[in-house]
Amino acid sequence: MAQFMFVFRLPHDQPPRSPAQLQESLPKWQAWFKELAEQGHLKDPGNPLERGGKVVRGSSKQVTDGPYVEKDLVMGYMLVEARDLEEACEIASGCPRLATQMVVEVRPIIPFNP
Repeated sequence: MAQFMFVFRLPHDQPPRSPAQLQESLPKWQAWFKELAEQGHLKDPGNPLERGGKVVRGSSKQVTDGPYVEKDLVMGYMLVEARDLEEACEIASGCPRLATQMVVEVRPIIPFNP
């Protein structure tokens, strides 16, 4: 089995969801995570991310506000195991927020042992 990272993205101009909307969507996410765990695909459920943060760049290690994006905001991630990229995309198609403009980026993880 290979590992894949799902990166959950939303359009930068989509307003934040209200606490009530978040509570309403939580059972759908929990059901999806439970199903993936029972099927042996869920490696790490990941975490949601705040919309803002800081960016550290360059040899001077300059710290600035960010991220500032013009297209999509990274809203969270999770790690899954699948046979191949095709199966990982099939798993990603179960994301409960796809109908609400969320995009799931599926990225193979390269094994690295320093």
